[in-house]
Formats: sequence, structure tokens, C-alpha cells
Amino acid sequence: MLKSAFFCAAVLAFAVAGTARAADPTADTVVATVNGADITLGHMIAMRDSLPAQYLQLDDKTLFDGILDQIIQQVALSDVIADKLTKRNTLTLDNQRRGYLAGVVLDDAAKAAVTDEAVEALFNERYSATEPGKEYNAAHILVETEEEAKALKAEIDGGADFTALAKEKSTGPSGPNGGDLGWFGVGMMVKPFEDAVIKMEPGQVSDPVQTQFGWHIIKLNEVRNAAAPKIEDVREELAGELQGKAVEAKVTELTEAAKIEKMADGIDPAILKNSSLIDN
Repeated sequence: MLKSAFFCAAVLAFAVAGTARAADPTADTVVATVNGADITLGHMIAMRDSLPAQYLQLDDKTLFDGILDQIIQQVALSDVIADKLTKRNTLTLDNQRRGYLAGVVLDDAAKAAVTDEAVEALFNERYSATEPGKEYNAAHILVETEEEAKALKAEIDGGADFTALAKEKSTGPSGPNGGDLGWFGVGMMVKPFEDAVIKMEPGQVSDPVQTQFGWHIIKLNEVRNAAAPKIEDVREELAGELQGKAVEAKVTELTEAAKIEKMADGIDPAILKNSSLIDN
């Protein structure tokens, strides 16, 4: 009777433990073994996190099974060579390990650099203390030669309608719209065109202006102050700048702090082409 009670208690404890494990898997939960080597849930999660975005669109079951099969295949294949690595294999693995670990350090530095406070401070530095630039609304007529441009300018000076001439004569894509270019800011047009526009007054028509696209007759319609950007409009740009600076600073900091001795003097740089040195 005592043995039977003990057996039942043991079975119940095993069942409870099994249920708890199934309900609460951890990174160390073994999901398969290959030639005695454990594959854990952690291995699978790490592989999933490194997959391109298109794979993450698969349903959970398909992705789970695919990742598990992939790791099983990798273990089975790598076991064949694990005990007989060539110098090339070993050196490549060294480089890959260093590259991965260096990337982890830089990723951590980049993430730490982007805080709400840092983004706001950079935004204020970049935009709050500066006057917004100008935006221009203009139209143009584009032709191939200076002679054509001069003739068009003479017609306009004589009272011809700019829009009608643009529709009839302009070779640019804006021609059918009367040459209308809409609003643009500094830096959005090629420099000769921009230089001409910023010197003009609204309503003025330019003399012929040459760019790599041909000859332009430009009409400036309006000028306005550009709207100052909102922080949300430029948050991604500011975050990228903060990350870039943080990565550069971390590389400089750790490289300067490292004890480095270069002993490559006298070695012909062309030796890097000699792959035979590691083919053994």
C-alpha cells in the first residue's frame, strides 16, 4: 500500500513538472538533440532575430518548424568538420566572432544614444536658434539652345503669355502644366537655376539660364518663409545622427584605450592576395 501511494505521488509530481515545463519554456529548454548536442529554444530565438524581415511574415508554426529544421541541418553538417578545421576555417570563424561582438558593442552604444532628451536637445540646437529658410514657387520654359531662350524672352517682354509659351515650347516635363514647378527650397534645384531664382523678385522673368538640362527662362511667382519642422517630422533623422556620432565616439574611445602594437612594417601589402598561405 505504501509503495503504491509513493508511486502515484511520483507520477503526479512528474506530470506536474512536465506541465510546468511545457507552460513555461526558457531559453535553456532543449527542443532537439543532434548527435548528442542540445538545440535550445534560445538558439531558435537568436536565429529568428537575425532573419530578414520577409521571413518574419510567415505564420508562427511554419517559422518555428523551419528554424528548428535549419539548426538541425546545420549541426548535422558542421559535425562533419568540427574536429578537422582548416586554418582558413579557424581564421574565418575568428573574424566572424570579432565582427559580431564588435557589432553588439556598437549597437548598444547607438541605442543608448537615442533618448527623448538627446533628440530634443539636438532638435533645439539644429532648428530653434536658426531662422527658417525661404521657399520659392516658380515656373520655367526649357529649350535646347540659347537662341531659342532669347527669342522666348523677347516674346515674353513683348507681352506674350508665359504659361501659353511654356505649354507650346518647353521640352521639360513641366511644359504641359505651363512650366509650373510648384514650391521648392534651397538645395532642391541645380545650382545655376537656384542662383538665378534667389536673386529674383516675385513676378520677374529671368534672362536665359543654362544648366546641364538646357536653357531656361524662369518666372518667379512667390516667395515665402519655410515652415519650421516639428520634432516628430525629423525625429528619425536626428536619431540617425545621434547614433552615428555615438558609434564613431565609441570606436575612437575603445581604440584609443586599447594597447595596440603594429608590427606590419616591411610586409608587402600585396601579400594579402596570396590565399595559399591559409589553404591548409
